[in-house]
Amino acid sequence: MATPSHAPEGPGKVPPFRRGLQAVLDIMGAAGTVWIFGLMLMIMADVAGRNLLQMPVTGVAEIASRSVVAIVFLMLPAAALRGNMVRADFLVSRLNRVAPGVIRLLEWLFCLAGVAIFVLIAVSAWPDTAEAWRTREFFGVQGVWTLPVFPFRLIIVVSGFATALALAIAQLMPVAQTAAPLEI
Repeated sequence: MATPSHAPEGPGKVPPFRRGLQAVLDIMGAAGTVWIFGLMLMIMADVAGRNLLQMPVTGVAEIASRSVVAIVFLMLPAAALRGNMVRADFLVSRLNRVAPGVIRLLEWLFCLAGVAIFVLIAVSAWPDTAEAWRTREFFGVQGVWTLPVFPFRLIIVVSGFATALALAIAQLMPVAQTAAPLEI
């Protein structure tokens, strides 16, 4: 099979734009990882405070519920660009041996669907994000603790567009594979 003209020559070669984009998206993913660690510490402090001192940490459940969505959206773009999205490819790997053209068509269709879905997520989240900024919306218990809603919503918008871009770049600028993936 001929290598497309836009694919870099040789195994492991990555175009400079894709390499730069991957670096930015990896920073977003790293922020999500650090956030998980901080959330874990906060939950541990809440559990210890609740059980040992009868003094729970206020707002942990609310912060955790907002954090889970933000963490997922921070990590999605890097996973999309690297091709690490979860998928069941038992049928694809077998069909690829018989009809690789069909698989390439399916990959493009999945890419286009993914791009469309993530753009729609970002666009649909934008009005609420702008409103949260304009009204300075907070969540929590006023007078006890509050957090602004805007950063959480902005993460969804930015990461939605970033994931759409990552899916498109992954399809348009493939990285030459060093070896075929192992089939289990």
